[in-house]
Amino acid sequence: MAALLDGVLEDDLQKKVKTSKILVVGAGGVGCEVLKNLVMCAFQNIEIIDLDTIEVSNLNRQFLFHREHVGKSKAQVARESALAFNPDTNIVAHHDSITDSKFGVTYFQAFDVVLNALDNRVARNHVNRMCLTAKVPLIETGTSGYNGQVELIQKEVTPCYECTPKAAEKTFPGCTIRNTPSELIHCIVWAKHLFNQLFGEDNTDEDVSPDTADPEAAGEAGQEALDTESNNVGNVERQSTRTWAQAIDYDSEKLFNKLFHDDIKYLLSMANLWKKRTPPEPLKFGVVMTTGSPEDTNYDGMARDQKVWNLEKCTLVFAESVKALRSSLKALSVGDTLVWDKDDNDAMDFVTSCANIRATIFHIPTKNRFEIKSMAGNIIPAIATTNAIAAGVAVLHLMKVLMGNFSSCQSVYMRLRPNPQNQIIVREKFLAAPNAECAVCTVQPQILVRVNVTEMFVGEFRKRILVEKLGTKTPDVILDGKGSIVISSEEGEEDLNDDKLLQAMGIVNGCILKVDDFQGNNQITLVIVNDEKHDGTSFEVTFDSATEKKAAVENDEKAVEQMSREENEDEPTPKRPRMEEDIVPGNSKQSQIDDDDDSDLEIIESEDETISIPTSSTSGVKRKPSAEDEEPVEKKQKIKEASDDEDSADDVILLSD
Repeated sequence: MAALLDGVLEDDLQKKVKTSKILVVGAGGVGCEVLKNLVMCAFQNIEIIDLDTIEVSNLNRQFLFHREHVGKSKAQVARESALAFNPDTNIVAHHDSITDSKFGVTYFQAFDVVLNALDNRVARNHVNRMCLTAKVPLIETGTSGYNGQVELIQKEVTPCYECTPKAAEKTFPGCTIRNTPSELIHCIVWAKHLFNQLFGEDNTDEDVSPDTADPEAAGEAGQEALDTESNNVGNVERQSTRTWAQAIDYDSEKLFNKLFHDDIKYLLSMANLWKKRTPPEPLKFGVVMTTGSPEDTNYDGMARDQKVWNLEKCTLVFAESVKALRSSLKALSVGDTLVWDKDDNDAMDFVTSCANIRATIFHIPTKNRFEIKSMAGNIIPAIATTNAIAAGVAVLHLMKVLMGNFSSCQSVYMRLRPNPQNQIIVREKFLAAPNAECAVCTVQPQILVRVNVTEMFVGEFRKRILVEKLGTKTPDVILDGKGSIVISSEEGEEDLNDDKLLQAMGIVNGCILKVDDFQGNNQITLVIVNDEKHDGTSFEVTFDSATEKKAAVENDEKAVEQMSREENEDEPTPKRPRMEEDIVPGNSKQSQIDDDDDSDLEIIESEDETISIPTSSTSGVKRKPSAEDEEPVEKKQKIKEASDDEDSADDVILLSD
């Protein structure tokens, strides 16, 4: 490799290239380019992880893959192809999900730098939080057509991935999804909700049963519920979809008939819904309606994704995917659930078959698996050139990070159209500061807890560590990344999981726990390290140095504040009249907007072009408050506005006749 020749790289950088350990997350369009660049630059120790398998549609831009690789693991094939450039490189490939519990904080701490090449927000958030906790630099890349960006994420130095609020994903009215779908996307969303109801994390807002609260519903709808016998306290007991499915052991035929026949018959009883709509046709398992071409039933190989499945094929795939997903769910630890992923074949088969069956029932044109995957996974067409540019900039950032030159790692943006300076690759003028109000990356108490997760019970953890050692009063503990509640402070739920092992609740090596002590007004982050030297009652707690420093500063500030309060007790300040919450015209602070430049840019994607706007969350630029900002919210805000009003009073000029 030329990079190892004397004079090509600086001596220090050359040594770091040889010895650094790099993690690449994602082996898609950007990930393949990044891996190739790393190997060509003579990096010796690389790990790459991706859950996806290679599809024909990947071949036009993911150049480490060829036709014979279709159906194989992206991570494994990327490794084999990259080794052809430099066989001496040590590349470890993982065909797995980065959100799996085995890839915890301890795993991330083994790397010098992490490069992200992901295509979904959930995984990006997870890697962002892991790198912040592990204090490992993260280089985040992303492309969307001709637009793209590369940014460095370093704790307490730059904004993290979640510092800037992301645009909300498109949603649809619940009654449309559950009762009156009119487009295939409605059926796809319903199918994804059904996946979560049966196999994933249950969410009451994603119920797939007919919605009797629909304002259009009338007729016989709801009569069954009214006639249902109530329990001894007057409530009608409802059985969740998950509980019912478990009771029938996920029988495919019974599930099919309930979802596509019984529920549809119930919808038909809502007379008003179908006055101006074509009513759906209930369907029973094994009964084939007229769909697709009878002679076009060869779905082998590439045709499986490219051809539209007829109803018979959809029914068969439904049954097979339910059986596979049931087995996967049973293989998990108690309390764990499956996570829908477009790259999981069983999950994607389930959503494709369910969406097309429901679409057929509601007389909506169906699509092939490839098109449904694009819609379900919000896949944006990729451009190979954009991927290559982003990957190149990412590796240049990597070299600067290895040399400790963070100040030169400004975010870089790729644009569809040139800016006023005729640039399509734009570099920010300065390194933005973290958002002081970001709940993810602001310095919070962080504590390392060494326990034996296979022997310690949740009750022992709560009593000995949270209450006695850390002094919390009413702790709520959430498993970060999954959002599952491990310990609750709600009355009657405090000891609900006390008799379960930590491991059984998903608390494993490297996981992060968020502890919120409402009564004690305290929030802390626990990083769990599994240590088999401990038994079910022993543990070791280590405070982060940054946490202790912050606590010391806060204690000093409180002491100064207390002394100041005591000194001023004899000189009470006259009470000022309450100021109105409005914006003072001509405020000198507000006028700073016009003086600041627009070097701090954020890519905002639209259908026609990419535009850039100043972002207040990552810079010192103050934005003009909106109508929502003008509402009174906190005392601190009122005090600030009072001082603004005083300043404006000095600008008043009296004119005499």
